[in-house]
Amino acid sequence: MATSLLKTSPLSVRTKLLHQTRSSLYNTSHGFYEEEVKKKLQQFPGGTVDLQKEDNGIGILTLNNPSKMNAFSGVMMLQLLEKVIELENWTEGKGLIVRGAKNNFCSGSDLNAVKGLANPEDGMALCMFMQNTLTRFMRLPLISVALVQGWALGGGAEFTTACDFRLMTPEGKIRFVHKEMGIIPSWGGTTRLVEIIGSRQALKVLSGALKLDSKNALNIGMVEEVLQSSDEAKSLEEAQEWLRQFIQGPPEVIRALKKSVSSGRELYLEEALQNERDLLGTVWGGPANLEAIAKKGKFNK
Repeated sequence: MATSLLKTSPLSVRTKLLHQTRSSLYNTSHGFYEEEVKKKLQQFPGGTVDLQKEDNGIGILTLNNPSKMNAFSGVMMLQLLEKVIELENWTEGKGLIVRGAKNNFCSGSDLNAVKGLANPEDGMALCMFMQNTLTRFMRLPLISVALVQGWALGGGAEFTTACDFRLMTPEGKIRFVHKEMGIIPSWGGTTRLVEIIGSRQALKVLSGALKLDSKNALNIGMVEEVLQSSDEAKSLEEAQEWLRQFIQGPPEVIRALKKSVSSGRELYLEEALQNERDLLGTVWGGPANLEAIAKKGKFNK
């Protein structure tokens, strides 16, 4: 491979952070003590975050707390981090679908956890914990899709923005209800929403606490497509079929493409170009590249 032939230039802090996907945005220098936060979150049980890894390279991450519209309990927040770490180490993975159980996506945070973490210090700590987790999720070398069946509210709406794409069923609804709770999005939702739909639309959606049905969400560019079915099983099949068109090919190539796009989004131009070069070195002359050249020539018309 060409990797050993490439001379790498000194990496900036931003580039190093992106390369080290497992690094946290926040640490003790920011007043963030992860183990203390974990102990507090452990006090609020309920629900599970389940991960199924398919042989075709697609993972299915399910938020499973249907009695509370799949709201995140404290334990589920911890489990989400565990699943992200597992996905970081899934070298055969290419794509990921995030969904909620029983035809709802997620209604945000469980109010029991919210009430138990009501002081500003706890709120800031939870903010940093979830920003760390969802940033690591966003940087996964997997092409991710949020399947919005039913409601995506509050933190659930924020979670959809951490995915590369969003698909909705005809009955799906997204609503950032934070203003009505007297707060603002704190899991990185505002920053990512501005990137997805632009600052003007984001301001309308957030300040108006707008209820985005599938038609409205499609019109403003919040979602890629409205699926045909609202049935839980059938819409999952549709989402899998939609995702397959983007993950055809060897895992190492799909993963390198996702990493390259992530660096293009997060890094300055020169750093992103250098990262693109380094990623090329991991696939140029590799098995997939040599096989494609031998079979197809340069490209298919």
